[in-house]
Amino acid sequence: MLDGAEILTPAQMRATEAAAIASGMVTAAELMERAGRAVADQIRLRWPAPRRVTVLCGPGNNGGDGYVIARHLHRAGWQVGVLGMRGKAAGDAGAMATRWRESGSILPLDVGFDPTGCDVIVDAIFGTGLTRPPQGAIAQLLQTLSGDALRDRMVAVDCPSGLRLEDGRFPGDGARAGLTVAFDSPKPGHLIGDGPTACGSLVVADIGLGPWRQADPAGVALTSAPDASQGRWLAKLHGAGHKFAHGAALVIAGEQGSGGAARLSARAALRIGAGLVTICPTPDAMPEHAGPPDALMRKPVQGPGDLARMLQDDRIGAVCIGPGCGVDRAQALLPPLLASGRAAVLDADAITALAKGLAPALHPACILTPHMGEFARIQPQLAQRLSDPCQDPPLSKLEAARQAARTLNAVMVLKGPDTVIACPEGAIRVHSAYDIPWLATAGAGDVLSGLITGLLARGLPPFRAAQMGVSLHAQAARHFGPGLIADDLPDLMPDIIRHAMGDRPA
Repeated sequence: MLDGAEILTPAQMRATEAAAIASGMVTAAELMERAGRAVADQIRLRWPAPRRVTVLCGPGNNGGDGYVIARHLHRAGWQVGVLGMRGKAAGDAGAMATRWRESGSILPLDVGFDPTGCDVIVDAIFGTGLTRPPQGAIAQLLQTLSGDALRDRMVAVDCPSGLRLEDGRFPGDGARAGLTVAFDSPKPGHLIGDGPTACGSLVVADIGLGPWRQADPAGVALTSAPDASQGRWLAKLHGAGHKFAHGAALVIAGEQGSGGAARLSARAALRIGAGLVTICPTPDAMPEHAGPPDALMRKPVQGPGDLARMLQDDRIGAVCIGPGCGVDRAQALLPPLLASGRAAVLDADAITALAKGLAPALHPACILTPHMGEFARIQPQLAQRLSDPCQDPPLSKLEAARQAARTLNAVMVLKGPDTVIACPEGAIRVHSAYDIPWLATAGAGDVLSGLITGLLARGLPPFRAAQMGVSLHAQAARHFGPGLIADDLPDLMPDIIRHAMGDRPA
């Protein structure tokens, strides 16, 4: 439902609202009314029959949304209780509190909350503006709301209170929700860090702010599954032509006894549609690559001179180096590879080798696919900032990936359940895979590297190849389900590609 949605930071969201109000076409009160009504509508969709609901309202605009929610649910026949901050609601939020008092009372929020008897709890305490840990009685309340026992009954307005939407972290205690209703656009904290698990099901409601959206000019968006544009690319890539027209790729393997990772990458590159894939181990490791698939070519590469000679063949469209390669071997082979300017995917041992230096500079046709541990080796300062939950201002995984891509002059695929893809020009794509924990299995990253390499060999631009590889990889894992091992992923590609091209459901 959110595929392709623009992602706004909290600051960009505030600028969007300010631009809409400044236009004179909508007031802040009207936006609050729309937001509250949207949440009430989502609650009634989830619980069609009227029930008992308690709405917890903070002192700001999030609390104002809560008073609107209470009013709409009351009109729909729900039994509504409201807890608010004593005398602190002002401006439009205060006006909405006054309107609610025409229907019911407001009990003090800071003297304790007993969830007994509540079928639904609406968390409208803190929204997108929270930047520091709550204190005192409110912190104690959020501790009560943090337990899993209440999650299925919890509906969060904008975000679970206590969640920092810049980076998806909880500076202190925070609520957990089964349903979160955000407005206009997802925010980084909905999609990364603790956000996806804390938010539960995320719904983004349209409240009419589209014409004034203050999005990042470089482009920050969400991608979850192969979309129509990817389907068009895949249809084009799988058109008629000979094997070299469909792209040739090299996968650099390592010494004897370490070939499994490289074979996973090579199989994935073949399955994604590369016309010719050659695996290149050391000469003494050639025998262990004699088995299937028979479509895989084999050619030994002993050292830098061998690789440099191979790369003189202009038909080679992309190279994958790192999976099962060995750090010392990767460090020796990176100079001729990078000096060639050839499109390349650097993973695993190649990233560790890169961190040791002595290689030529990266270039924009390079794609790095580190997990967080590998990222710390090549960008230690950014990784240190990411690991500090008290960083002020907070550094999000999105911004860390963007800064690394610019610094290294290469596409960055910062892997995890919240994979962030960034290009040197500043564009970012976020892929959320919290729903497929079984993808965290040995070799899955090697398959991803092979998929991206195959797409690069077919001629896709690096940023597009990285996005499509990540999307297809996750879609295959979703399709298979629990019990997945990395060996399953390449063979799922035909079904996933046909689905993306619109031929039949996966």
